Amino acid sequence: MKTKGLYFTLFCLLPLTATAQTPDSIVEKVLAARGGLDKIRAVQAERVSGHISFGADAEGPFVVELKRPRKMHMEFTIHGGTMVRVYDGKSAGWTVNPFAGKNTPEPMPEEDLKNISEESDFDGPLVDYKAKGNQIELVGKDKVEGKDAYRLKLTTKNGDVRFYLFDSETFLLLKMGRQAQNQRPAITGGILFPRLSRCWRLAICV
Repeated sequence: MKTKGLYFTLFCLLPLTATAQTPDSIVEKVLAARGGLDKIRAVQAERVSGHISFGADAEGPFVVELKRPRKMHMEFTIHGGTMVRVYDGKSAGWTVNPFAGKNTPEPMPEEDLKNISEESDFDGPLVDYKAKGNQIELVGKDKVEGKDAYRLKLTTKNGDVRFYLFDSETFLLLKMGRQAQNQRPAITGGILFPRLSRCWRLAICV
């Protein structure tokens, strides 16, 4: 009887085991929901525009242009001043920062170069995340506007931590960032791109 009871218990647990999601399986479905790796990797350049905010008194428009493998040109304007950040995709970058009294291009500091190499990652940190030295954990499920969502924690090789909440049925991005914000994806060339709200780069991170 005990043996039969054990078999029955295991049998009841099998469906739960079979349908359990893992970080890898969720990432795979997320990329498929965006259009698939082939379409993602076929894009050679993109231009993103939106609104950036550093607080109620410091916000304005921005434009980011990216080109494979890691070239990036970014501009944002606040209070009539325009900051420019440029990265050659290899090892050099330049900035124009009128907010620090620097109105001519200057070489990018080493710390900024480390950060911009992640920002300019064309495919984002989820694509080939293991090869990039990133780690992903499934930390649970949440509700986002009444929808069940998987919460993933991503830690980049530089130690930066981000959270993503994906719809448990469609695997589309619902919230993201260190402080997750609602996302409404746009379709471009058969690929779903999350729209931007207040932070720019995290919108390209899937």
